Amino acid sequence: MTTVIIFIALLSALLVIPQVRAVAGGLLASSAVLGIIIGFASQRTLGNFIAGLLIAFTQPVRLGDDVVVEQTQGIVEEIGLIYTFVRTRSGDRLVIPNEKLASDTIRNSTIRSREKVAEITIQVPLGRDVGAVVDRLRRLREGADVFVSDLSDKATVVVRAEAEDEPAAERLERELRLGAYDVLRAEGVYA
Repeated sequence: MTTVIIFIALLSALLVIPQVRAVAGGLLASSAVLGIIIGFASQRTLGNFIAGLLIAFTQPVRLGDDVVVEQTQGIVEEIGLIYTFVRTRSGDRLVIPNEKLASDTIRNSTIRSREKVAEITIQVPLGRDVGAVVDRLRRLREGADVFVSDLSDKATVVVRAEAEDEPAAERLERELRLGAYDVLRAEGVYA
């Protein structure tokens, strides 16, 4: 605190000298212009960053969702703070600025209503037959959407199924967890 007071006092004393005041005025004007230039240059990046935070909180799209953005259909692979990555049916990877996702209309055919969708996530060691686990999990409920959403340390398998209402979705999630446990035991994931 003492250092700040000394600095302010020294600066005030120096500003009394006309030559120092002229230099300080030029520096202040230059820094203001530089601030404006940096502000304009980073406007899109900051907009994408803020949109990324909004997407993280509101979740209009999630990993594995089947979406259509500007007449292009694909699966959401990754959601970052600045960009979202979507894999198209042809295998191309779209890099979409989050600002576009936050401001444009997106058709998300995966999530019809969050209250009416039961969802569980399962971790499967990469040494196991992930394909067999996914196939067996698909048999838990007819029409269930089962997919691998991540392959970092372990395979993250997501199981989604529609329910009539929110209480039914909660019951269905419990049933899916029990069924998934049985599948994982049968596949040797759990002893």
